[in-house]
Amino acid sequence: MTQPRTRRDALRLAGMSAAGLALAACGVQGQKAAPPKADAVEDFWSKQTKHGKVVFANWPEYMPEDKGPLEKFKQDTGISYEYKEVIQENAEFFGKADPVLRAGQSLGYDIVVMTNGVQLQHMIDLGYIVPLDHSKLPNFQANAGQKYKERAYDPGNKYTVPYTSGVTGIAYNTNYVKEDITSIQSLFDPKYKGRVGMMADAQEIGNFGMFALGIDPEKSAEADWQKAGEKLKAQRDAGIVRKYYDQSYIDAVSKGDVWLCMAWSGDVFQRQLAGEPVKFVVPEEGGTIWTDNMLIPKGAANPVDALMLMDYLYQPTVAAELDEFIQYVTPIPAVQDLLREKAKTATGEKKKSLEEMVESPLMFPSEADYAKLRNYVKLTTQQEQVYNPIFQSITQA
Repeated sequence: MTQPRTRRDALRLAGMSAAGLALAACGVQGQKAAPPKADAVEDFWSKQTKHGKVVFANWPEYMPEDKGPLEKFKQDTGISYEYKEVIQENAEFFGKADPVLRAGQSLGYDIVVMTNGVQLQHMIDLGYIVPLDHSKLPNFQANAGQKYKERAYDPGNKYTVPYTSGVTGIAYNTNYVKEDITSIQSLFDPKYKGRVGMMADAQEIGNFGMFALGIDPEKSAEADWQKAGEKLKAQRDAGIVRKYYDQSYIDAVSKGDVWLCMAWSGDVFQRQLAGEPVKFVVPEEGGTIWTDNMLIPKGAANPVDALMLMDYLYQPTVAAELDEFIQYVTPIPAVQDLLREKAKTATGEKKKSLEEMVESPLMFPSEADYAKLRNYVKLTTQQEQVYNPIFQSITQA
């Protein structure tokens, strides 16, 4: 538990490269699907039956090695499972899934986990996701935090429920940075010239460019993206940025190759548990919250079983077991108290780790932190063709 581990080896969002942009756009030429009608949802689910099996497609290191939560689900429901760590990056996954779903075929998965962003939006717009029957999600209704029921990218959780969330903020190495970093402007400060890291992902860096200008990304338009691009270009041209990073940023911060950098909360927390000299902050101007979401793809063979598993994972005791392993932000507030109680009876390193988890704003953001967090801007296909090149021109120059 105390060893640092890289949860993903690739960027999770499209926008880093021209290839990523091409994949992002490859499946959006069809007609946008109409929102599901209430009677259509009822009509679909009334025809479905439990089959006793579920196939779950997820990211690496998103489930304990012993598959404890899934084993408990099997014992409690009699439903067997196949668990496949086949998702490495959203654009790559969507690029493979799109022609299959477009042809009306099944992906072979009953649950898929995707991050909010352009690919998830395409999945929704193209009608590739089965609308959920919330009458069969009592644990979600009872235990999900209100913030996870109010998401602009999927209003009313019509198609998705959160699996886990994370925050994009600033990490800094306390061996080199002696001041308390509180502002995003530190990433633009000439005194850190050549010692700042930024993310290569277009959506991530775009958000931070807008935060630096006091712009809310969720309400932004093309003129805002252009201004943010100019701000980030000036930062680059002044030599402040040492490198634009993918997942490798965390090693660079830990080693002191860069002193401060855009960062994902879970990566930093894992390094903190290992005793490395890194701190994480949500800057006062704002940070990004992203969510990895469970969904049922169109053509899934076992939708009832999938919905049962999705809801099962919203039991607080099950969610606590997941969060103790994943070490990101759980959508279920009760998990914090459960881990606190577990820490009371634990000993040694286990007790220390649990106590650090419970108290960490990286796993349990404060209300003040949540108030500063924003999602990515919701883009149409046409807007993507404007947005991505603005920021790619900075990170790839």
